[in-house]
Amino acid sequence: MNKSLIIFGIVNITSDSFSDGGRYLAPDAAIAQARKLMAEGADVIDLGPASSNPDAAPVSSDTEI
Repeated sequence: MNKSLIIFGIVNITSDSFSDGGRYLAPDAAIAQARKLMAEGADVIDLGPASSNPDAAPVSSDTEI
């Protein structure tokens, strides 16, 4: 990755995601989306287990890892 620009692909794996409404909760769906993002040019995949929704319950660090 010798680029000046690095593209992150985000796969939200929360049920209350603002952007995708929990479409990637199943591991197979999350993997398929990550592969799609990589095929579209993502250099890095960020799995998002913690919602940024202000009404969401906190997620433990064990869950995030």
